[in-house]
Amino acid sequence: MKFLRTRLSIMMFLQYAIWGGWCVVGYAFFKEIGFSDTQSSWLFSALWLACIVAPFIGGQIADRYFPTQYFLAIAHLCGGIILLLMGRERNFTPMMTYMAIYCLLYAPTLALTNSICFQNLKDVSRDFGRIRVWGTLGWIAVGWILTFWRRIVEPDVLGDLFYLAGGCSLLLGVFCFFLPHTPPKKEAENPFAFLEALGLLKDKNFAIFLSIAFIVTTELQFYYLPTSVFLEEIGVSKQNVPSVMTVAQIAEIITMALLLPIFLKKVGLRATLALGVIAWPLRYLVFALQKPLWLVIASLAFHGLGYTFFFVASQIYVDNVATSTSRASAQSLLTLVTLGIGNYLGTMFYMVIKNYFTIKQPDGTEITQWSQLFLVPCVLTALCAVAFLIFFKPPESQLSEKNA
Repeated sequence: MKFLRTRLSIMMFLQYAIWGGWCVVGYAFFKEIGFSDTQSSWLFSALWLACIVAPFIGGQIADRYFPTQYFLAIAHLCGGIILLLMGRERNFTPMMTYMAIYCLLYAPTLALTNSICFQNLKDVSRDFGRIRVWGTLGWIAVGWILTFWRRIVEPDVLGDLFYLAGGCSLLLGVFCFFLPHTPPKKEAENPFAFLEALGLLKDKNFAIFLSIAFIVTTELQFYYLPTSVFLEEIGVSKQNVPSVMTVAQIAEIITMALLLPIFLKKVGLRATLALGVIAWPLRYLVFALQKPLWLVIASLAFHGLGYTFFFVASQIYVDNVATSTSRASAQSLLTLVTLGIGNYLGTMFYMVIKNYFTIKQPDGTEITQWSQLFLVPCVLTALCAVAFLIFFKPPESQLSEKNA
C-alpha cells in the first residue's frame, strides 16, 4: 500500500496534537475564565471517565459494524466542531457538557489509531514505534505553535487552545478518509467484540500483565501531577521548568524511533516490557533523593524509556494475544484499564498520599515531604517489576507478532 507508513505517521501526529493542543494549557485557561479548582478538575477528569465508557462503543463498532477509518473520520469531525464551540464558551455547565461529549468522541480513537496500525503493518516490531513517535512530536509541535501564536498576538483570554485543537481535529477527520481501508471482520462468531476481548482474561499471563499495567498507571500520576512544582521547589527556575521537562519527551522520541525496534528484535517483547516496568522505581528513587539536581533532571529520561518500553510495547503484546475478530476491542480493553480506570483512580490515590505528606504551617503555607511521597510509588512500582519478572511468562507464540 503506497505511502502506508507516511499516512499512519501523519495520523499519529494529528491524533496527539489535538490532545496536546488543549490539555497542556487547559487548566490555566479554565482558571483564567473563572472556573474553580473543583470545576477544572471535573473538566480534566472527563477524558479518564470517557476512557472507561468509550471502549464498549468504539471497539465494538470497529470490530463488528463499521470500517475503522470511517469511524475515526466521523469521531474527529464531530469532535472538531465541539472543540470550536468550547473555544467560545465561558460558563461551566455548557463547557462541562461540551467536554463530556467531546471526550466520548475522542477516547475511542486512542485505541483505534493503534489498532489500524497493527492491522495494516507487516512488521509491527520494526515500524510501530517509528510511527507512534510522531504522536509525541505532534504533542510537542502544537505546544510550540500555540506559544509562537501567543507571542505574536498576545491574546486576552481567548479560546485559542480549543480553536487550534479543533482545527487539528477537523483536519484529521478529513485525512482519515485516506487511511487504509480496515473493515470489520465478517467471520466473527460472537456478536459482542468486547466480550470476546474480555475472554483474554482467562489467560493467566494476560491477566497478570493487565493487573500490573493497571497498578503502574495509577503510579504514573505521581509523575504527571506534581513534577513541575517539585522541580521548582528543588531549584529549577519557574521559566525553565517547561524546557527541563522536555527531557522526558526527548527520551521518549529517541526510545520509540531508535531503541524500541532494536530491543524488540534483539532481546524480545517480554524483556522489553520488563525494562519498561523497572524504569519507574528507578525514577521515583532519584526523585526521593532530591539531589544532586542534575541527576533528578537526568532521571526524567526514565519516563520516556518506561513509557515506550512498557506502554507502547504493551499495545504490541495485546495485539499479539487478541483474536483477529477482536483486535480493536482488545486495544480498547487496555485503554479502559490504563487510561480510564488506572488514571482516574491513580489521580484520587495521589491526592490522598499528597495530603498525608503535606504539612500545613500556622501562616497557611504548605510543605510537602517529597522524599516520603515519592517512596510510595517507588515501592509499588518496584513490587510490580518483581511480580512481572516472576509471574509473567507467556508462551513464545504470544510474544511474536502476527501478520496483518
